This record gives sequence, C-alpha cells and structure tokens, in this order.
Amino acid sequence: MDSPAEMDEALSGYNKALGVALGYRDLMTHLHSERVHDLAMMIAEACDVDEAALGVLKVASSFHDVGKIGIPDHILMKPSRLDAAEWETIKRHSEIGEQILRSSGIGGYPIQDAARAIRHHHEHVDGGGYPDGLKGEDVPLCSRIIAIADSYDAMAVTRAYHAARSHHEIMDIMEGETGRKFDPALMQVFRARIEHSPMRTD
Repeated sequence: MDSPAEMDEALSGYNKALGVALGYRDLMTHLHSERVHDLAMMIAEACDVDEAALGVLKVASSFHDVGKIGIPDHILMKPSRLDAAEWETIKRHSEIGEQILRSSGIGGYPIQDAARAIRHHHEHVDGGGYPDGLKGEDVPLCSRIIAIADSYDAMAVTRAYHAARSHHEIMDIMEGETGRKFDPALMQVFRARIEHSPMRTD
C-alpha cells in the first residue's frame, strides 16, 4: 500500500466482502455481529478508548464470529443444544476467524490487531476461557469489550435452544459472571450506559 488512503480503501473493500460472505452463510450471525459492533463501540467510547484501538474494535467486533463460516452446517444450524464434540468444533470459530483476517494480505494495523482480538474474544478474565486460557489484562482490551457486547446480545435474542431473556435477566447473569468472565471495570461502564441506550432490550 502506498498511502493511508489506499490502505483505508483496501480495508473498506475487504470488510464489505467479509460482511457479504457472512450474511450469505448465516444471516442470524451477520445481524448479531452488527449489534455487537454497536454495543462494543458504545462501551469503548464511554471508556475514551484511543483512536487506534477504536479502529481495531470496529473491525474485530464486526467480524468476531466470521470464523463460523468454517463450521459445518449440521453443527452451526443445529436446532438444539450441542453435544460435547460439537461444542469443541464450534469453539474453533475464534481461531478460524483469526486465520481469515490474517490471510487478507493487509499487514499491520488494524487487521492484524483485529485478528488477535477475534482470537481471544472468548477468553475469560479468570483464565477459564478459550482458546489460550489468557487471564486479566493479558486478554486484549478489544476482546474484553467484545465479550461483554457478545454475551448481552446473544442472550437478548431467541435462539433455537433458548428464548430471549429480558434485560434484567441478562444483567443478573452477567453480574454473576463479572470478575470471572467479564472485566469488572468494563462491566461498570456497560452497566451505566446500557440502561439508557436504544440497544437495551426489554
């Protein structure tokens, strides 16, 4: 790339292509990713995250589940709970997503940093997540933000294996997982902002 403008143009085209591909593969995941992007940006802006991190977060939150492109239909579209083996397959989506972004040929910021954030968006702050068992601030900031946005939206929408939960039900569950799954400081920000956000579920 010869200039920042050319980098931005290439990145925009790549993001659009990924979004179209994800929409064709699984519309529900595509729509979920759009909502996660909006929730993640709400958290980041409230935390005064710097411009570089915002650039990474825009890409990573939009495509945190792009690795589901690589998950077989009989598992991804299964209308009931997954068994243990199927769950292990689903868990690979974060690593597949990282590989998809890294294979773009666009080096450096923000694609490569976004790829790392996607890999780690299911890590837990207590070290109990996947794929690498990272703990605390070893989990990238963007990944910790996406984890909160992802969990909130996942519980707010009806899936084949669970009904949509109310806002208060979701917040009760997330409060119980704060300090284990979620970063307490980020949860404090999320708690304050979601109450008055148009993205708050009923």
